[in-house]
Amino acid sequence: MKFTLWVTLTILFFIYSCYVYICSGAEKSPVQPSASALAGWQVWQNKNCHTCHQLYGLGGYMGPDLTNIASDAGKGSDAYLKAFMKNGTDKMPNLHLTEEEMTCLISFLRWVDKSGKSRVAKESVHWTGTYIF
Repeated sequence: MKFTLWVTLTILFFIYSCYVYICSGAEKSPVQPSASALAGWQVWQNKNCHTCHQLYGLGGYMGPDLTNIASDAGKGSDAYLKAFMKNGTDKMPNLHLTEEEMTCLISFLRWVDKSGKSRVAKESVHWTGTYIF
């Protein structure tokens, strides 16, 4: 009885393993960033945006996580994003970005938005947009 159980479990394990390896290759390949998104990535790095903002939960905690900002119904428009980039806030400085840099940065954020999800619990966000520790 024990031998039959072990043989059955071993066979099921191999079947499941084969299924996982075969089906895991069926996923869509990641979307490659456009030239504009790559330029936006350079702006992100050169202006050290990661020191205050997070992508995929990694980065600073002063500002909000921007992983999915582009798909946010209230904040994802180009005009809204550019207003913050251009004027800053009480905690976010005006980085004096050019129009082209802002457009590239938005392109980068839209590419990041399509590649993953990172939601922060509403109770962890202060009304100013910073995190509550």
